[in-house]
Amino acid sequence: MYNILNLIGRNKELFTDDIQQHNEELKRIVPSSSFLVIGGAGSIGQAVTKEIFKRNPLKLHIVDISENNMVELVRDIRSSFGYIDGDFQTFALDIGSIEYDAFIKADGKYDYVLNLSALKHVRSEKDPFTLMRMIDVNVFNTDKTLQQSIENGSKKYFCVSTDKAANPVNMMGASKKTMEMFLMRKSLQINISTARFANVAFSDGSLLHGFNQRIQKNQPIVAPNDIKRYFVTPQESGELCLMSCIFGENRDIFFPKLSENLHLISFADIAVKYLEDLGYEPYLCKDEDEARELSKTLPSEGKWPCLFTSSDTTGEKDFEEFFTDAETLDMDRFENLGVIKNEALFDEDKLNNFEQTIKDFKNNLSWTKEEIVREFFKMIPDFGHKETGKYLDGKM
Repeated sequence: MYNILNLIGRNKELFTDDIQQHNEELKRIVPSSSFLVIGGAGSIGQAVTKEIFKRNPLKLHIVDISENNMVELVRDIRSSFGYIDGDFQTFALDIGSIEYDAFIKADGKYDYVLNLSALKHVRSEKDPFTLMRMIDVNVFNTDKTLQQSIENGSKKYFCVSTDKAANPVNMMGASKKTMEMFLMRKSLQINISTARFANVAFSDGSLLHGFNQRIQKNQPIVAPNDIKRYFVTPQESGELCLMSCIFGENRDIFFPKLSENLHLISFADIAVKYLEDLGYEPYLCKDEDEARELSKTLPSEGKWPCLFTSSDTTGEKDFEEFFTDAETLDMDRFENLGVIKNEALFDEDKLNNFEQTIKDFKNNLSWTKEEIVREFFKMIPDFGHKETGKYLDGKM
């Protein structure tokens, strides 16, 4: 079995000191508070849910569109932590639906609302229809649930942004940057906080999660050899969200500080460590055909076929950054958490025009990818999007 910390090149968890320093406050706040976690059965959502559950909340309701992931979340929680005295329930709902609105109308009283739902894949921008759903989930569902939280008197609304929102080069990053602008507008009516963080190692749908699938299915391991990323563990992602939700001041964006414990590592390097942890020697193949063919014979010899190539697909960012030069930072409040401090800066006309244009597209049931890109450029004039004509779905 592999060790996640070892695979991502470190031996220490990032936020242990900050959690310990604020443990008494967490022990006081969580048991006397009610929580709604939207998108709570995804990888980060599950991690956040566990961080809240193990601190014995008064009320914890989880909403997620994936019925299967929700079942696994409950099994996992029961097997790891057991039960709490508070009200713990799960609901398999789409937050864009009428059923969800009825659910909120029936109760809707939560101190803290955490929104972890998102379309997070760069590959989701390849066609105009999935791209529109990304805008709906990342921007407008956030704005809707934010408004519901205001109407129901919630203390705090937290949602996840992404490192890709800092100087975005892809549509996923642009959608999250746009979401941040909508958050700023509503921050005049409710306290909001968010978080930008690195890749969550082995999260659902991630390349590292795909390594597990490839091993189970006896298929080659494929990874880019020219892209380096920062990684956090699933538990660290949950801790980061909880800290931002509970301790973030209005408009704060939390991020992990760079240190000797958090550094860039390439996917290819992780693949090599991963295979070695499982007892296999990586065998470098020259192309997809060779890799597919050798997957039939090499594993029985203690070797695993690998294809490491350079990246040439649309939306890949050469480097990761959690903040830009124009943003104001507080690097002193926490040991390993940085905070971006924000004023309520937004352009009301831009937000309204974006909202109306997208609504018109949907009413007409007709839009192109180019039209959506154009709208993102209006929202983010220095949007660094470049179209290469190649997408991850076109690779093994």
